[in-house]
Amino acid sequence: MSRIRTALAALAGLVLAAAPASAAPEPAAIPGHALVGYLHASFANGSGYVRMADVPAEWDVIDLAFAEPTSPTSGQLEFTRCQAAECPNVESDEEFLAGIRAKQAEGKKVLLSVGGANGQVRLETAAARDAFVSSAAAIIDRWGLDGIDIDFEGHSLELAPGDTDLKNPTTPVVVNLIGALRALNERYGPDFVLTMAPETFFVQVGYQHYGGGTGADPRAGAYLPVIDALRADLDLLHVQNYNSGPVMGLDGQYHTMGNADFHVAMIDMVLTGFPLAGNPNNTFAPLAPEQVAIGLPAANPAGNGFTPVPEVHKALDCLRAGTGCGTYKPHGTYPKLRGLMAWSINWDVYHNNEFAKAHDAYAIR
Repeated sequence: MSRIRTALAALAGLVLAAAPASAAPEPAAIPGHALVGYLHASFANGSGYVRMADVPAEWDVIDLAFAEPTSPTSGQLEFTRCQAAECPNVESDEEFLAGIRAKQAEGKKVLLSVGGANGQVRLETAAARDAFVSSAAAIIDRWGLDGIDIDFEGHSLELAPGDTDLKNPTTPVVVNLIGALRALNERYGPDFVLTMAPETFFVQVGYQHYGGGTGADPRAGAYLPVIDALRADLDLLHVQNYNSGPVMGLDGQYHTMGNADFHVAMIDMVLTGFPLAGNPNNTFAPLAPEQVAIGLPAANPAGNGFTPVPEVHKALDCLRAGTGCGTYKPHGTYPKLRGLMAWSINWDVYHNNEFAKAHDAYAIR
């Protein structure tokens, strides 16, 4: 794991039968500039199934989508591979495992992504928290994965009325998720990779509205206490800069998805930090650029807010070097910005790998 604390010091598979043992190679670090992509491992989603062995070489982190709970509040995760009826070209379990090992041998990270649009996960009790930890670990061990990606959407996270102190959250679904992720980090040690893929509503919207009880949606900013509590262990935050409404940036203006300014404004917020709901005594501190990537749809059908290649490159130039900026001017330059995340590898393959080829060639590595 590219542990951020190290950088700062210098600066389920439960339903599947066990496969024959196959030792994972020694872990490699995530490249300084990386491409992160989601692989539809459990479904086709209209873009077709891509075998693990056929994932293009440009992708540095491969997120297996998705592990989902048996019920929203059980905490018990299952990772079921796509069935042949939906994915006629799906490989066997043995071939899937061999593909993971081959990617890891090339220095890639393969993570278990939990949640997604249909996988609501509400850890309302200690029992659900413990079930989450044990079932996630079983899936990770079954496939020899490098870590976990938290892609909680919908109503998985929210803040109860009165829960407004970023540093001391009290809402059970938030507190128990923090506890679960800490337990997994402790179980696997410093090489364990932790990433998160919240929507803008759960992060940047916290600048205007934070939590419930004051007329705001209780989900506004609800990821922020989780990110803050795990910031020393967080490898990558790649907020989904798509499927989003207009969001107010630090310039007091609303920014709309699909262009360079939106990405610059959204990324600058997490790299600058911001007060929650305007309260200067309750502030989300900035993350390090190495911890942050831009989340994008890989192709137009993959999600609302597709950003054309030139606009993505314009955003990268502005954030990394301060050149070519539009109306939004970031509060610094971030040459160590980690890279790009895409939903998804499958959609990119379906569109002739435009995302991977164009962005890998543009100084991502």
